[in-house]
Amino acid sequence: MTTHETPSTFVTLTTREDLGLPRPGVTLDPARTAIVIIDPQNDFLSPDGVAWGVVGASVTENRTVENIEALFEVGQRLQVPVFVSPHYYYAHDHQWLIEGALEKLMHDIQMFDRKGALSLEGFEGSGADWLERYEPFIAGDNVVVTTPHKVYGPETNDLVLQLRKRGITTVLLGGMSANLCTESHMRELIEQGFEVGVVADATAGARTPAGDAYAAALTNFHYIASAVVSTEEAVAGLERAFAR
Repeated sequence: MTTHETPSTFVTLTTREDLGLPRPGVTLDPARTAIVIIDPQNDFLSPDGVAWGVVGASVTENRTVENIEALFEVGQRLQVPVFVSPHYYYAHDHQWLIEGALEKLMHDIQMFDRKGALSLEGFEGSGADWLERYEPFIAGDNVVVTTPHKVYGPETNDLVLQLRKRGITTVLLGGMSANLCTESHMRELIEQGFEVGVVADATAGARTPAGDAYAAALTNFHYIASAVVSTEEAVAGLERAFAR
């Protein structure tokens, strides 16, 4: 990470590696910066989750659980706005007639299933629930939980609305999973005019005979995002930018 202070108290984070690409960086203006965490839920991040068999190795190697927690912690400690974009499927979602490959898999294995939008029956501790260690942070007054996204990107929820209503222009992005919801959120937020930095070890991806999803996503993060940084770098930058 390279950091330098621009006028006022802004801090700029840039990608450390020289990969032969421009490194524009993201500017952390305390008035306009937020953390966005996608799908911090049991089905992705718990060994008991239905996706653990394909994502567990990547989550473990990246220390994704711990790194997402570090983002929640610095957000709470410094009162950085944190927006959580969750994934839920209700009974009516299982009536879809058009599905992609991973959509079909998620429906088949009942990933992120809830009884209904107006019911918490069976929710606590389920695959759709938050990882338990995150619950105290998500209950904090600096956190906004958006409506659920339904496929991968935030086009189907109110994340962009919530960010714009708060005057956010810069996002540090983490959460699950790398080449699906995380990459889709990155792409849409960029298309919507946000400056996006991806926290590369605060995500992970599946490994199947089709390939290493995290490796595929990391390539696209570098090509598309304004910065790709580690959790340590993101936390240090936020501490400098939001220091009182």
